[in-house]
Amino acid sequence: MVPFSVLDLCPVVKGSTPAQAFRNTLDLARHVERAGYKRFWLAEHHNMPGIASAATAVLIGHVAGGTRTIRVGSGGVMLPNHAPLVIAEQFGTLESLYPGRIDLGLGRAPGTDMITTRALRRDPAAGAERFPQDVMELQGYFAPAQPGQVVRAVPGAGLDVPIWLLGSSMYSAELAAHLGLPFAFASHFAPDYLLAALAAYRRSFKPSPALDAPHAMAAINVIAADTDDEARRLFKSLQQQFINLRRGVPSRLQPPDDVDESGWTAEDRFALSRIITYSVVGSPATVRAGIDEFLTMTGVNELMITAHVFDHAARLRSFELVAGVRDAG
Repeated sequence: MVPFSVLDLCPVVKGSTPAQAFRNTLDLARHVERAGYKRFWLAEHHNMPGIASAATAVLIGHVAGGTRTIRVGSGGVMLPNHAPLVIAEQFGTLESLYPGRIDLGLGRAPGTDMITTRALRRDPAAGAERFPQDVMELQGYFAPAQPGQVVRAVPGAGLDVPIWLLGSSMYSAELAAHLGLPFAFASHFAPDYLLAALAAYRRSFKPSPALDAPHAMAAINVIAADTDDEARRLFKSLQQQFINLRRGVPSRLQPPDDVDESGWTAEDRFALSRIITYSVVGSPATVRAGIDEFLTMTGVNELMITAHVFDHAARLRSFELVAGVRDAG
């Protein structure tokens, strides 16, 4: 059975606060842990009013400290925003606190707009260009410390923190294959290169101390409800959020009943149709068919599910229904 996991961006909904978003994230993590999900990952984004997971390592500690068995990690940390030594120390600390439960997913994108990117990186182009070297430097900090080694990650050296490479194009797929690392594709918002990236990763994979054979995961949007109509209603919040982001006006997650589709332009609808290509929305029967089709098409080893739903109870219910689909499959 393909394991299911959760990608959470700690959404801040209209009329709420980041503090409430943090409480909801921990409640969701506990809920999916009981339902048997394998991983709970949080994503680094900056300067977005609807996403509260900017301090990703801090939030991972909050979730790991409030759960018991589920693996908790980043999906991902945008490595060019940080010095590799700092990430090694942060995740070495997390692994020391919660041994055997921490994942480190790494991305190359900025996780924000270009003005904020410059505020984060100072030299954004150089940071992105150094991504392969930074990944290998980070791997070195997790290796056992050598005699005479001048710079060490304390904690970090000698700890088993699995590193994943994340991507939405061919670049990270090929790098993950070259380094022999597991690979996760962001098909929940960037569908175009999904199959090509998976094929390239599998074709070019080189075994490494981390991994003997290719291991791929893909992320999709899944919103489940008791009926197809109700799931489609809940989905409107995410559709509007994607449109707002495309227009350059990111916002907090809107109530679905506030979404006015008549305001969507033809360009909005075309862009939205591309972004949500790999989205499964509906009743348990509809979700089962959609997930089965996606797994057959991709052959991924794991499936990561994300669901932006305005109402927290409905969001919990969605992940509960998806777990039932998994267990029945």
